Amino acid sequence: MRRALPSSTPARQRGAAVVEFALVALIFFVLLLAIFEFGRVMFTWNTAVETTRRGARLAVVCDLNTAQIKAQMRNMLPVVADGDIDITYLPNGCDADSCESVTVSILPGNQTSAALQYYIPFLNSAWKIPEFSTTLTRESLSSGSGLDANPDCS
Repeated sequence: MRRALPSSTPARQRGAAVVEFALVALIFFVLLLAIFEFGRVMFTWNTAVETTRRGARLAVVCDLNTAQIKAQMRNMLPVVADGDIDITYLPNGCDADSCESVTVSILPGNQTSAALQYYIPFLNSAWKIPEFSTTLTRESLSSGSGLDANPDCS
């Protein structure tokens, strides 16, 4: 007596395809989410660089006080607190006529507010913004008036 092959062989493989898809889809979506998060971190990193550059530019061109410069920097990068921003005019104690340069930094000291929370599964930590610093040499240190008014200083 000859045995026939079971006709249900494809039906037994149906569950294996679902399990394989679930494993591959899980890995794919975690990897996709990680790529999105990496892009978000790089965007924030670039914004931090541009924020220090903008703060230094405002400090050397305008006669704004440090609170106004910090406020404009926080408009660009809201995750940074005022305490994380340092504006230093060199040499120390200089005025608008004797300053030679300005250094604007985002310092990693007290960065409770300057941290990005990851949205990657199984990774419950935050990325802290590293220190960024920009130094520019003295320019006018005056906002100007009338036709000479600098539109960036308003």
